[in-house]
Amino acid sequence: MKQNKVVISGGGLVGSLAACYFAKRGWIVEVYEKRPDPRDPDNAGKRNHRSINLAISTRGLSSINRLSPDVEKKVMDIVLPMYGRMIHSLDGSTNAQAYSILGKAINSVDRGILNEILLDQCETFEGTKVFFQHSLEQCDMDAKTATFKNLVTGEEVFTSADLIIGADGAHSPTRKFLQYYTKVNIEQKYIDHGYMELEMKAKDGNFAMDKEHLHIWPRKTFMLIALPNLDKSFTCTLFMPWSKFESIKTEDDLNEFFKEYFPDSIPLFGQESINEFFTNPKGALFYVKCTPHHYKSNAVIVGDAAHCTVPFYAQGMNCGFEDIETLDTLLCEQAAPLIDSKDPVACQNIKTSTLTPEQIEAALIKYTGCRPRDSASMIDLAMYNYIEMRHSVNTFSYKARLWLEGKLHLIMPKVVIPLYTMVSFSKISYTDATIQWKKQTKALQNVVSVFTKLSLATIAVLLVKYSGPRLGLRLPSFAEVARIFRK
Repeated sequence: MKQNKVVISGGGLVGSLAACYFAKRGWIVEVYEKRPDPRDPDNAGKRNHRSINLAISTRGLSSINRLSPDVEKKVMDIVLPMYGRMIHSLDGSTNAQAYSILGKAINSVDRGILNEILLDQCETFEGTKVFFQHSLEQCDMDAKTATFKNLVTGEEVFTSADLIIGADGAHSPTRKFLQYYTKVNIEQKYIDHGYMELEMKAKDGNFAMDKEHLHIWPRKTFMLIALPNLDKSFTCTLFMPWSKFESIKTEDDLNEFFKEYFPDSIPLFGQESINEFFTNPKGALFYVKCTPHHYKSNAVIVGDAAHCTVPFYAQGMNCGFEDIETLDTLLCEQAAPLIDSKDPVACQNIKTSTLTPEQIEAALIKYTGCRPRDSASMIDLAMYNYIEMRHSVNTFSYKARLWLEGKLHLIMPKVVIPLYTMVSFSKISYTDATIQWKKQTKALQNVVSVFTKLSLATIAVLLVKYSGPRLGLRLPSFAEVARIFRK
């Protein structure tokens, strides 16, 4: 039978993972990436200051494990576990807040090294080719053809496939072409905040701070965060309103800003690193929601091309990797309907490279049936989490809820699950996690409300009982008490 071919526009994290999956399933694979090969010695050590640090958690690791436990081991060898947030207060004190009462961690990972692992892996498969410095110029989704431009020579490269995948980022050319062929509903929104990166170098060969936490300096309307790196530095990202960035015009302004809001960070950074504020680029923050994600059996978009997000739940990459795992599961379901397509061991040797267009389309319809909804929920959660990270983490109500949910989760692990646990340490869909979280919130609010009313009622009874006769007061009747609780 004919061997199917896939053309992937984009060889970043999600594109290279997709290439690995399709090559494993027997497809002929061509990947076209706009940037140079990150493994080329000429590109070694080049830092992308517009790249926000990554944290890989359960969803991302599950996707890599389904591909290969050996690849997962390689990834785990380059991560640094972070067991919670370390909150830095204005007075220099710190407060650790665990991500999980069970001691689970999310993992700081270097984007470049992870990309290199996945590129190396996809090139181990016969029939896989990766072309760097090629940009997508034209895409005919009816004919299933694409034209790429070699950015070095200017030559145009024409190719065809049984399936075209757009993994080409937030400003996806593939998504643009998808709109020519089907009605795509798109919501794109820039938020009023931007970001910039600063580096906190190692001190005397060691980490300048505790390496087992994600560090946050929450300042209500803005924040600074720091994630550890393998070279014992921290990549720090400053998120704040554009007006705040624009108000810092001189070195004196910058120094006063850090003295006022991040005084304990100054000796950790050093003046030279702080002054990178004026040279490092500042990036915009926006999200994109869209549906559908596919066109017939011919094309599909994944990762940021399908759902660019703000970075405040560290789920952008994890969600993109989950796209690929979901897509693979649905294709395996078509190829082997009698096998549990969600079981990575049972599916280990399944080939999807001989699927018919009708079978591919059936899988893509199901993909669009779930991923746009879940990625939209993920984006909403990320927007919510920005408020939590820059403000709520310092409030008594947040700390009380964190404690209460943790205790209830230990007692009733399937009934009460903290939101962070559902998002980062489970594979519950983002949509279902949001629904359960809202139900839990309402139930906890009701419990607290009843407890508060009981407490007030008890105090009132005691006051009336012991001071009532002197003040001319009496205890209320049962009917009067019942009316209070019916309100």
